[in-house]
Amino acid sequence: MSLKRKLAYFFYIAFFRFTPEDYRPYGLFFPWIRRKLAESFLTKCGKNLRVKHNADVSPFVEVGDNSELGQFSLIHANVKIGSYVIMGPNVKIYTRNHNFESLETPIALQGKSSKPTIIGDDVWIGANVVILPGVEVGNHAIIAAGSIVTKSVPDYAIIGGNPAKVIKMRNE
Repeated sequence: MSLKRKLAYFFYIAFFRFTPEDYRPYGLFFPWIRRKLAESFLTKCGKNLRVKHNADVSPFVEVGDNSELGQFSLIHANVKIGSYVIMGPNVKIYTRNHNFESLETPIALQGKSSKPTIIGDDVWIGANVVILPGVEVGNHAIIAAGSIVTKSVPDYAIIGGNPAKVIKMRNE
């Protein structure tokens, strides 16, 4: 990672991640600064990104055009987010998990594994959603608030629950 990307990430994490939203009277130019910093440190960043207050995003993330990273979201490295993706607050998108295969070794000592997580285009992710490692969310999908997504989601699906299941299809 270049020095410019490292500095942009440092300033984002240390100072500007916590700045107020644009709807606050004192929000001023903070959303613009968050966006500019994110554009500088993300692996790939499309046009018109919106980065909400306290979004914790890895620099090794790709985001398409006109998408937003929700308030208090946590987005691990190795996540690809498409275009026109909106997310509510407290969304967690994971790519790492603990290994636990051996019964003789404590889980804490077995290390971690990683699987990329992919969010398609035109996806609405509701508040407090958790998306687990290796999941692929199809284009035009909707994930209901509070859902735990453990398996990949087909295009046009509306899913919800714990674990999330298809409720209906948007294109039927």
